[in-house]
Amino acid sequence: MKAAIEAEAVDTAAGPQRQSRAVGRPPALAAYQPALLGALSVLVFLVAWQLIAAARVVPALFLPAPTDIADAYRQMFRDPEIWLDLETSGMEVGYGFGLAILIGLPLGILMGWYRPLRLALDPFVAFFYSTPRIALTPLLIIWFGIGIYSKVAVIFLGAFFPITINTMAGIRSLDPLLLQAARSFGARDAQIFRTIALPGSVPFILTGLRLGVGHALIGVVVGELIAAQHGIGKRMSDAFTTFNMPTGFAALIMIAATGVVLTVVIQRLERRFDAWRPGN
Repeated sequence: MKAAIEAEAVDTAAGPQRQSRAVGRPPALAAYQPALLGALSVLVFLVAWQLIAAARVVPALFLPAPTDIADAYRQMFRDPEIWLDLETSGMEVGYGFGLAILIGLPLGILMGWYRPLRLALDPFVAFFYSTPRIALTPLLIIWFGIGIYSKVAVIFLGAFFPITINTMAGIRSLDPLLLQAARSFGARDAQIFRTIALPGSVPFILTGLRLGVGHALIGVVVGELIAAQHGIGKRMSDAFTTFNMPTGFAALIMIAATGVVLTVVIQRLERRFDAWRPGN
C-alpha cells in the first residue's frame, strides 16, 4: 500500500513535467508544414489549370495545359542550343548581379556612414533610380553591342540601386544611443562599424539583395527581348512571337523559378544572420 502511494506521488510529480514537455514539443509535421502547404497549393493550382485547359475555357493557342508545357520542356532539352541559352543568361545574371553587389554594398555603406558623401551622391542616385532602365536599354546596346556586355549593364543598373539604397538605409537606421554608448567607452570607428553598424544593417542589406534579384531577372529578360543572340529571354521572345505558347510558358517558368530559388537562398541567409543583430 505504501509503495502504491509513493508510486502515485511520483507519477503526480512527474506528470506536469511530462505535460510541459508534451506541450513544448512541436508536432512531428510542424517543421514540414510550410513546404507541405506550399506544395499542396501548387498542386491544386496545376490541377485547376489542367482542367480549365482541357475544358477549352480559353483557346489552347493562348493558354497551354501544364502537360503541353511539360512536353515543351522535353523538346527544349533535346535541342543542344538550350545549354548555350542557359549559359548565356546565367553568365549575364551572375556578372551583372555580382557587380552590383561588389559596387553597391560598399557605396551604400559609405553613403550611410559619411553624410557629406551622401549629400554629394544622393542627387545622382535619385536621378538614375527614377530613370526606367528599359529606356536606357537601346542606348546600352548601342554602346556595348548585342552580346552579353549590354545585358550585364542592364542587369547591373537594375540591381545596383536597390542594393545601394537599402544598404544606406540600414546604416542610417542605427540607434544613435547605441553609437554614443560605444564611443563613450572609447570604441573607434572601425570597431563600431564591425560590431554595431554592419550587424545592425544586415536585414536591410539582405532586403536589398532580394529586391535586386527581381530587378536582375527583369533586366536579363528586357535586354534579351530587345537584342540578343542567345539566352532564355530570347528563346521566350521567339516562342511567343511565333505563337509557340508551350515553349514560351516553359521559358517564362524557368526564369521565374530561378528567381524563386535565389529568393529562398537569400531568405535562409536572412534567418541565419537575424541573431547577429545587436540586441538579439
